Amino acid sequence: MKTQFLKVADIDKKWILVDAEGVVPGRLASFIAMRLRGKHLPTYTPHNDCGDFVIVINAEKVAFTGAKRNNKTYYWHTGHPGGLKERTADKILDGKFPERVMKKAVQRMLPKESPLARKQLSNLKVYAGPDHPHEAQTPEVIDFKAMSPKNSKGA
Repeated sequence: MKTQFLKVADIDKKWILVDAEGVVPGRLASFIAMRLRGKHLPTYTPHNDCGDFVIVINAEKVAFTGAKRNNKTYYWHTGHPGGLKERTADKILDGKFPERVMKKAVQRMLPKESPLARKQLSNLKVYAGPDHPHEAQTPEVIDFKAMSPKNSKGA
Protein backbone atom coordinates (compact mmCIF):
# COMPACT_ATOMS: atom_id res chain seq x y z
CA MET A 1 0.00 0.00 0.00
CA LYS A 2 1.15 3.50 -0.76
CA THR A 3 0.65 6.51 1.43
CA GLN A 4 -1.68 9.03 -0.12
CA PHE A 5 -0.84 12.72 0.25
CA LEU A 6 -3.45 15.34 -0.51
CA LYS A 7 -2.78 18.06 -3.01
CA VAL A 8 -3.90 21.60 -2.22
CA ALA A 9 -6.71 21.35 -4.80
CA ASP A 10 -8.11 18.20 -3.12
CA ILE A 11 -8.47 19.74 0.35
CA ASP A 12 -12.06 20.28 1.50
CA LYS A 13 -12.26 22.67 4.46
CA LYS A 14 -15.27 22.83 6.77
CA TRP A 15 -16.35 25.54 9.21
CA ILE A 16 -17.03 24.54 12.81
CA LEU A 17 -18.43 26.61 15.67
CA VAL A 18 -17.48 26.01 19.31
CA ASP A 19 -19.01 27.74 22.33
CA ALA A 20 -16.36 28.34 25.01
CA GLU A 21 -18.71 29.33 27.83
CA GLY A 22 -17.78 27.42 31.01
CA VAL A 23 -15.17 25.30 29.21
CA VAL A 24 -11.62 24.62 30.46
CA PRO A 25 -9.34 26.57 28.06
CA GLY A 26 -6.51 24.03 27.81
CA ARG A 27 -8.79 21.16 26.82
CA LEU A 28 -10.56 23.32 24.26
CA ALA A 29 -7.25 24.60 22.87
CA SER A 30 -5.95 21.08 22.27
CA PHE A 31 -9.20 20.15 20.49
CA ILE A 32 -9.02 23.28 18.32
CA ALA A 33 -5.32 22.77 17.49
CA MET A 34 -6.08 19.24 16.30
CA ARG A 35 -8.91 20.55 14.10
CA LEU A 36 -6.79 23.40 12.68
CA ARG A 37 -3.99 21.01 11.72
CA GLY A 38 -6.38 18.42 10.25
CA LYS A 39 -5.16 15.53 12.40
CA HIS A 40 -8.75 14.35 12.92
CA LEU A 41 -8.98 13.41 9.23
CA PRO A 42 -7.78 10.15 7.67
CA THR A 43 -6.32 12.25 4.85
CA TYR A 44 -4.01 14.26 7.16
CA THR A 45 -1.04 15.64 5.27
CA PRO A 46 1.67 17.15 7.49
CA HIS A 47 3.02 19.65 4.94
CA ASN A 48 -0.37 21.06 3.81
CA ASP A 49 -2.98 23.16 5.56
CA CYS A 50 -5.75 20.55 5.49
CA GLY A 51 -7.53 21.53 8.72
CA ASP A 52 -10.88 23.20 9.24
CA PHE A 53 -11.85 26.78 9.96
CA VAL A 54 -12.76 27.14 13.65
CA ILE A 55 -14.99 29.84 15.15
CA VAL A 56 -14.90 30.24 18.94
CA ILE A 57 -17.61 32.33 20.61
CA ASN A 58 -17.95 33.45 24.26
CA ALA A 59 -14.18 33.32 24.74
CA GLU A 60 -14.45 35.75 27.67
CA LYS A 61 -16.46 33.16 29.64
CA VAL A 62 -13.86 30.37 29.76
CA ALA A 63 -13.52 28.74 33.17
CA PHE A 64 -10.08 28.05 34.62
CA THR A 65 -9.85 25.23 37.16
CA GLY A 66 -8.42 25.79 40.62
CA ALA A 67 -6.79 29.17 41.21
CA LYS A 68 -5.42 29.49 37.67
CA ARG A 69 -7.58 32.51 36.85
CA ASN A 70 -5.72 34.56 39.47
CA ASN A 71 -2.34 32.79 39.41
CA LYS A 72 -1.68 31.97 35.74
CA THR A 73 0.73 34.57 34.41
CA TYR A 74 1.39 35.52 30.80
CA TYR A 75 4.86 36.96 30.13
CA TRP A 76 6.23 38.95 27.20
CA HIS A 77 9.35 40.97 26.61
CA THR A 78 9.45 44.47 25.14
CA GLY A 79 12.92 44.00 23.68
CA HIS A 80 14.50 46.58 25.97
CA PRO A 81 16.76 45.78 28.93
CA GLY A 82 14.60 44.92 31.94
CA GLY A 83 11.54 44.82 29.70
CA LEU A 84 9.95 41.61 30.99
CA LYS A 85 6.23 42.27 31.43
CA GLU A 86 3.58 40.08 33.01
CA ARG A 87 -0.17 39.98 33.33
CA THR A 88 -2.49 37.45 34.98
CA ALA A 89 -5.28 35.64 33.15
CA ASP A 90 -7.81 37.45 35.36
CA LYS A 91 -6.67 40.87 34.13
CA ILE A 92 -6.66 39.78 30.49
CA LEU A 93 -10.15 38.26 30.67
CA ASP A 94 -11.53 41.37 32.37
CA GLY A 95 -9.65 43.70 30.00
CA LYS A 96 -10.23 45.00 26.50
CA PHE A 97 -9.24 41.84 24.55
CA PRO A 98 -10.38 38.73 26.50
CA GLU A 99 -10.23 36.55 23.39
CA ARG A 100 -6.41 36.67 23.52
CA VAL A 101 -6.33 34.02 26.26
CA MET A 102 -7.94 31.46 23.98
CA LYS A 103 -5.98 32.50 20.90
CA LYS A 104 -2.65 32.30 22.76
CA ALA A 105 -3.52 28.87 24.19
CA VAL A 106 -4.19 27.51 20.69
CA GLN A 107 -1.12 29.21 19.22
CA ARG A 108 1.12 27.53 21.77
CA MET A 109 -0.25 24.10 20.82
CA LEU A 110 0.59 24.50 17.13
CA PRO A 111 4.07 23.83 15.69
CA LYS A 112 6.47 26.60 16.57
CA GLU A 113 6.94 29.65 14.33
CA SER A 114 6.62 28.24 10.85
CA PRO A 115 4.75 29.57 7.83
CA LEU A 116 2.39 26.59 8.02
CA ALA A 117 1.59 27.24 11.70
CA ARG A 118 0.87 30.91 10.95
CA LYS A 119 -1.46 29.89 8.11
CA GLN A 120 -3.27 27.39 10.32
CA LEU A 121 -3.65 29.97 13.10
CA SER A 122 -5.22 32.38 10.62
CA ASN A 123 -8.03 29.82 10.21
CA LEU A 124 -9.00 30.42 13.86
CA LYS A 125 -11.61 33.12 14.54
CA VAL A 126 -12.10 33.96 18.24
CA TYR A 127 -14.85 36.29 19.51
CA ALA A 128 -15.40 37.47 23.07
CA GLY A 129 -19.19 37.54 22.83
CA PRO A 130 -21.87 35.29 21.29
CA ASP A 131 -21.98 37.12 17.93
CA HIS A 132 -19.80 36.36 14.91
CA PRO A 133 -19.85 37.51 11.26
CA HIS A 134 -19.52 34.03 9.72
CA GLU A 135 -23.18 32.99 9.43
CA ALA A 136 -22.88 32.80 5.63
CA GLN A 137 -20.42 29.89 5.93
CA THR A 138 -23.06 27.84 7.83
CA PRO A 139 -20.66 26.44 10.43
CA GLU A 140 -21.28 23.05 12.00
CA VAL A 141 -21.94 23.49 15.73
CA ILE A 142 -19.87 21.22 17.99
CA ASP A 143 -20.95 20.85 21.61
CA PHE A 144 -17.51 20.52 23.19
CA LYS A 145 -18.85 20.73 26.73
CA ALA A 146 -20.96 17.59 26.25
CA MET A 147 -18.10 15.50 24.85
CA SER A 148 -16.65 14.79 28.31
CA PRO A 149 -17.58 15.84 31.84
CA LYS A 150 -13.99 17.03 32.32
CA ASN A 151 -14.33 19.64 29.57
CA SER A 152 -16.33 21.99 31.78
CA LYS A 153 -15.48 23.38 35.18
CA GLY A 154 -17.28 21.90 38.16
CA ALA A 155 -17.81 18.51 36.58
